[in-house]
Amino acid sequence: MSSRPHRAPTIYDVAQAAGVSKSLVSLVLRGSPSVSEARRTAVLEAMARLDYRPSQAASALAGATTRTIGVLIDDYRNLWFVELLRGLQEGLAEHGFRIAVADHTLNAHVEASPLDGFLSMRVDGLVIATEPSAAMRVPEGLPVVVAGHRQGVVPGADVVANDDRLGARRATEHLLGLGHRRIGHLTGGGGAARLRAEGFAEAMSAAGPAPRTVPGTGATTEEDGYVAAARLLDEAPETTAVFAANDTMAMGALAAARERGLRVPQDLSVIGYDDSPIASTHLLELTTVDSRNARIGAMAAERLMARIAGAGGPPGCSLLRPELVVRASTAPPRPGA
Repeated sequence: MSSRPHRAPTIYDVAQAAGVSKSLVSLVLRGSPSVSEARRTAVLEAMARLDYRPSQAASALAGATTRTIGVLIDDYRNLWFVELLRGLQEGLAEHGFRIAVADHTLNAHVEASPLDGFLSMRVDGLVIATEPSAAMRVPEGLPVVVAGHRQGVVPGADVVANDDRLGARRATEHLLGLGHRRIGHLTGGGGAARLRAEGFAEAMSAAGPAPRTVPGTGATTEEDGYVAAARLLDEAPETTAVFAANDTMAMGALAAARERGLRVPQDLSVIGYDDSPIASTHLLELTTVDSRNARIGAMAAERLMARIAGAGGPPGCSLLRPELVVRASTAPPRPGA
C-alpha cells in the first residue's frame, strides 16, 4: 500500500473528468454566460465527484470572482464597527460572499495606499468605514459603499449612514426636556462627529442656552472622552449633563465624573451615541442614540450586491433615522442645580 498522501484534485483533473478543456472549466468557475448548460452541468458534476475546491488565490489570478468584500476601518477599538460588520456579514452571506476586514492605520507603514491589500486580493467590492483620503485610489468600476458620514469623497461610491445631525438633536432635546440647561458636548474628529456637534449646537441654540463643545485629543476613543470630560467638569463645574459623540467617549466621561465624586445620574447625566454593545450592560445602562449600525451594514450589502449584479445609475446617499434609547444614565438635574 502506498504511503503517499492523497493528492488534491486540480482544475486539469476536473477538465479530464468532464471531457472539456481547462479553459472551459475556468469559464464555469467565473460564472461566464457563454458556457452551455450541458457543459456547465458536466463540469459541476465532475467537481462534485472529485470533491474539487478551487483555490481562492488561483481563481483571483485567473480573473474569477473571489466573492469577497473588503471592509476598511480605522480603529478596531471603535465599538461602532461591531454592529456594522454584523449587518454587513448577514447581508452578504445569503449571496455567498464573505468579508475581509482591515484597519488601515495598522498597515500604513507597509502600504502606499490603504486599499493596496484589498486590491491585491482582487476583492469584488469595498466598504469604506473610515475617513477617505487622497491615498485611496479606488479603481474605476469597482463597487464601493461608504458607510457613515465621512469628510472625504470617493467618486462613484454609494453612501449609507444614519442622520447624525438629527440623532444629536434628539439626544440634546432629551436632556433639555429633563430640565438640563448647562449641557456640555464631547466631540472628536471625523465627519460623523462634526455633524453630531452641529446637531447639538442647533438644539441648544433653539432652546436658548449657549452650547459648550469640548474636544478630546482629536479622536473619539475612551481616552478622548476622559480628557474632554475632565476639562469640561474642571472648567465648568456647574455642568449637569454631558452628551458624548459616541458611547466610547461616554465611558471616558463616566470615569472623569467618578474621579470627581459625581454620581450618575443624580449629579451628572451622561448620554452617548451608537447604542454599542456596552451601552446596554447592567454596569453602564447608558442612555444613547441607536444609529442603526446593523441596518447600515445590511443596506451597504444590498447596494454592493446590486452594483455587482450590474445595476447602473448615479451613486446614491441613504440616511437612516436614528432612535433615542433611554436608560439609567440620564435624569432631571438635582434641585437647585
